Amino acid sequence: MTTGPRDDTDAPPFEAIAGTAKSGIVLICDHASNRIPQDLQDLGLDSEALRLHVAWDIGAAGLTRSLAARLGAPAVLSRVSRLVVDCNRAPGHATSMPAVSHGVTVPGNRDLSPHERARRTQRYFEPYHRAVGEALAAIEAAGATALLVSVHSFTPVLGERARPWHCGVLYDRDRRLAEYFLRALSAERDLVVGDNEPYSGAHPEGYTCRRHGDAFGRPNVLIEVRQDLINDDAGVAAWAARLGAILAGAALRVGDRGARPRAATAAPGAA
Repeated sequence: MTTGPRDDTDAPPFEAIAGTAKSGIVLICDHASNRIPQDLQDLGLDSEALRLHVAWDIGAAGLTRSLAARLGAPAVLSRVSRLVVDCNRAPGHATSMPAVSHGVTVPGNRDLSPHERARRTQRYFEPYHRAVGEALAAIEAAGATALLVSVHSFTPVLGERARPWHCGVLYDRDRRLAEYFLRALSAERDLVVGDNEPYSGAHPEGYTCRRHGDAFGRPNVLIEVRQDLINDDAGVAAWAARLGAILAGAALRVGDRGARPRAATAAPGAA
C-alpha cells in the first residue's frame, strides 16, 4: 500500500530520481505516497482510509517514475501523505493539514498547535520543495530551459458529480506547456481532455507550479490523469507512452523558445 517504510519516522521526506540535464524536464509528484510517519500513529485513520484518494494520488507515483525512466528526466516525489502536509498547498492554507478531507475526518489533524504545523512544514514540506528547486536549477546551470511537469490523479466521481475527463491540463499564468499538451491530447479523438479541469491551476491546487514555475518564468504544467486509468501496470504504461511522447516534443519546441528563467525576488510560494 505505501511507497515508503511505515516504521521509520526519520525516512527521507522525498524520493529523488536522477536524470540528465539534457532532458530539459523535471517531473514532480506532490501526492506520491500515503505513508504516515510512525510518530503520527496513522493520524488516527484505519488502513482503508489510507488507501483512499484523500491520502494520496493513486497511480501518480508509478506514472511519474515511468515517465522519468522513459525520458531520462530527474524526478522528485513526496514520501509522506498529503494528510501529513500537502506539498501542493501554501503553508497555512486550510487544506494544508486538513482535519476533514472530502468527508473523511482526520483525528490526528484536529486542533494542531502552531509548533506541530511548523514541525511538519520544516521536516517534510520544505525539504521536498528545496529538492524541486535544486533539480530545476541544475538543468538551468547546464544552459537549458527547465520545464516543470507536475503529475497528479483525480477520482472518477467527486461527491455525486461524475467527472467525464480522461485527463486534465492545469495552468495559471504561463500557458506555454499547457497549450502544447492541450493541442496534442485533443488530437486524440477518443480522449476527453479537461482545460483547467477538474481543477484550475489558478486555484490552490496550482501552488507548486506557481512556486517553482510562474515565479521564475519557467514553463510549467500540471497534468491530472483519472485514477481508474492508471491504477494498474498496463494503465501506467499506456499513459507513460502517451504523455512521454508529448513531453519529448515539448522539450524540443517549448524548451527551445522558452525565456531563460529570472531570479525570484519574492518570498517562496508567492504567486
